[in-house]
Amino acid sequence: MKELIETIVKPLVDFPDDVQVTVLEEDARITYQLSVNKNDMGKVIGKQGRVAKAIRTVVYAAASTSLQKKTYLEIKE
Repeated sequence: MKELIETIVKPLVDFPDDVQVTVLEEDARITYQLSVNKNDMGKVIGKQGRVAKAIRTVVYAAASTSLQKKTYLEIKE
């Protein structure tokens, strides 16, 4: 899942080397924390959050078929 997030986000940003995905796993949930360069936040979020929503939709769909835990994606600076 980490590779999927990186594959989606890296072509969108100007600084692909700054893209990092951290995985926090708890009992009933997995949280993926996506951090990008400060200058790329607008590109990842998009107008009215449309790009972020699309990324989350793809990640949640992939996670629902492969994982039994609830999956979350947080976008951080």
